[in-house]
Amino acid sequence: MAKSVLPEKLNICLVGSRFPILSRATDLGFLWPIARSLAKKGHKVTVLSSNSPTGKHEVNRDGVRAFYLYEGQSPQVKKQKFSDLVLKKFVQLHRETPFHIVHSLDASAYKIGRHKSNLDVCIAYDVEATQMSQLFSIMGMGQETFSDLLTTWIALLYKFISTYFGSDRSLLNTADGVFVTSPQQRVILERYYLYPDFHIYTVPYGIELSNLKERSENVNVRMKLGLSESSNVVVTFSDFTEVRDLMYILNAFEKVVIKKPNTQLIIVGNGPMWKEIEFQMLNLALGNKVLMPGAASSEEILNYIMASDVYIDLSAKSSGFAPTMLEAMAQKKVIIGSEISPISYVVEDGKDGFLLRPADKESLSQLIVELFSGHIAVGDIGERAREKVLSLFDTEKMADTALSAYFSILKNRR
Repeated sequence: MAKSVLPEKLNICLVGSRFPILSRATDLGFLWPIARSLAKKGHKVTVLSSNSPTGKHEVNRDGVRAFYLYEGQSPQVKKQKFSDLVLKKFVQLHRETPFHIVHSLDASAYKIGRHKSNLDVCIAYDVEATQMSQLFSIMGMGQETFSDLLTTWIALLYKFISTYFGSDRSLLNTADGVFVTSPQQRVILERYYLYPDFHIYTVPYGIELSNLKERSENVNVRMKLGLSESSNVVVTFSDFTEVRDLMYILNAFEKVVIKKPNTQLIIVGNGPMWKEIEFQMLNLALGNKVLMPGAASSEEILNYIMASDVYIDLSAKSSGFAPTMLEAMAQKKVIIGSEISPISYVVEDGKDGFLLRPADKESLSQLIVELFSGHIAVGDIGERAREKVLSLFDTEKMADTALSAYFSILKNRR
């Protein structure tokens, strides 16, 4: 492939261990809007992923061809590493019709990257392919005392050294470009990971839940949960893999219900620490104030968001934008996010949402009480939140930005 001659239409391979194609209205579509838009623009888009929600090995939809490499395979194949299956399938498809660029949503295409010279293909990774998100998670532990801050920064330094030299440096050495979603990621990648800014591309995409269309509340949700029409509802989502993040919210909520007894907290999700969180919640005597309905489908997630008055996400497990946070903003909900997460580059504190340090339980409880006391113009905040999201996360704009980045990567391949 000549460096000086760029093709008009690209053959793009998207790789990710999780990439459900929208086959039903309620399916979750990770990066689906961009893939579909690229196909509509005449580019060839192929997806390599692990498992399909429909159980099919191959799906063709709206011009996007997706292969799910674990579907319909023998137990021996399913024991193989996903990255090995990706390399094998990619080589097969590449021989039939050469790809111009591989966009890996995680580290699954690393082995393709190691052979990119022989394969004559460019490769780009999302920043989530690195372990940067672990650094964000540790940063969220920091509290105000000197000893806590010192402990946090020691843990941060150790985690960075171990992850950078353990895997991230070798992965970045294979990258012709890296996609980030926020300025914070870009600065960290260039300053601490020593990755050249010239090869970093900002595309603020997220996970599509409802195309950010404005919806109306499903009254059956409140009835199902036993919530009255006058209840003040706070919603948060969790994968229940850590106790700390949810304990900050529970401890703050314990103080909220003293002043606002008509307030309910809904914690949606499931995971290994579910029983532990339930135990801690009962110890705080919040049994009749906190609901934990378990795992939810995409449609149920939207219904919970619509039933909420306030949406909270103080987690820093991902270094990208939380899709449910964006959805809540699009539905004019008042959101409370972490001031150290990428959402801080979208939300203007006090104008279209609120930003707090995750460990600041006092400020969180005080803010929730003020929101439900009528001291804050929540309607205006919700309107501005929707305007902000729609201006930043337009599907066509994201697709055009990603496509421009692809052409730049081909032109400036390392």
